[in-house]
Amino acid sequence: MADKKAGGAGLRGQIAGKSAICTVAMGHSGLTYFGYEVDDLAENCEFEEVAYLLFNGELPNQQQLNDYKKKLTGLRDLPPALCEVLERIPATAHPMDVLRTGVSFLGNLETEDSFTQQKDAADRLIATLPGMITYWYRFSHDGVRISMDTGASSIAGHFLHLLHDKVPSALHEQVMQVSLILYAEHEFNASTFTARVCASTLSDIHSCITGAIGSLRGPLHGGANEAAMEMIQQWSSPDEAEQAILGMLQRKEKIMGFGHAVYTESDPRNGIIKSWAEKLAEETGDEVLYPVSVRCEEVMWREKKLFCNADFFHASAYHFMGIPTKLFTPIFVMSRTTGWSAHVFEQRSDNRIIRPNAEYIGPAPRTVTPLADR
Repeated sequence: MADKKAGGAGLRGQIAGKSAICTVAMGHSGLTYFGYEVDDLAENCEFEEVAYLLFNGELPNQQQLNDYKKKLTGLRDLPPALCEVLERIPATAHPMDVLRTGVSFLGNLETEDSFTQQKDAADRLIATLPGMITYWYRFSHDGVRISMDTGASSIAGHFLHLLHDKVPSALHEQVMQVSLILYAEHEFNASTFTARVCASTLSDIHSCITGAIGSLRGPLHGGANEAAMEMIQQWSSPDEAEQAILGMLQRKEKIMGFGHAVYTESDPRNGIIKSWAEKLAEETGDEVLYPVSVRCEEVMWREKKLFCNADFFHASAYHFMGIPTKLFTPIFVMSRTTGWSAHVFEQRSDNRIIRPNAEYIGPAPRTVTPLADR
């Protein structure tokens, strides 16, 4: 009874607010940012164009894009105090904890004192997030302090350069651009709703983004691409993968990277990243990982009518680009901070504190008996 009144477990199907930013229902792809289909954006735009769109509601012209990219490039340096904090975080730490700490600490150093600073604060975050995660990773795993001065004109290229200490290939940079665009925004998902709830209290933007990172850290929201990678790399052939998947289904084990809370027939982002994963497989000469991934997709659809979500082929795509599995979800943060920030802006523009009611299912009213009589 409680679920029916609440609209189902997890508030599925409930309208929790209005937004002009994103839809997961309208149009042929099922996913739009300010009315633009995600496949159109992925094919024709850079990630910085999409970030500008999410922050301003319109795509930039060439001069606006040039100015915006120049601004972001100038915001990449990490404060020395932040670098010191990142150096103190052990290599065994969860990378999402690293970003949660990094964003929170940056909020101490560069506090948002007025909402008029919100876009500058958001720009600073998306400019520094690639550096935060790679500075910690390279220091804790390789023992080196990296410079943020890569010369890369894009966030995608900047991240790959910082991670691998070399200019990425044009293909790798393009795939990363597409990936960042696909993950940039997705309506009222758990982490975005966390950011909006925090924003509704008139908290600062660093608190909003830190809270969103905490929500994304949970395995039921972020991390499916990491889980998919750990699964598919166990198998040496498509046939072995099929038998293993069938066994997992028989044992009713959860298989990450399939199905979606909103989409019912397909995830529009999957086909896009799958095509790029195939290109990367061809480039690297892979004859195992991509065919295994395709067989998993076929078996899951045949047996359960479950489709791949955006995370599944991202796993092999990232792997082919030499990205460590533990950094898959932090890339999600590098991208989704644009969507989170856009929702913070929107919440603040017409705010009421988000404070839903709960249906009480506890004991009936009762009185306290004297301690000696209990």
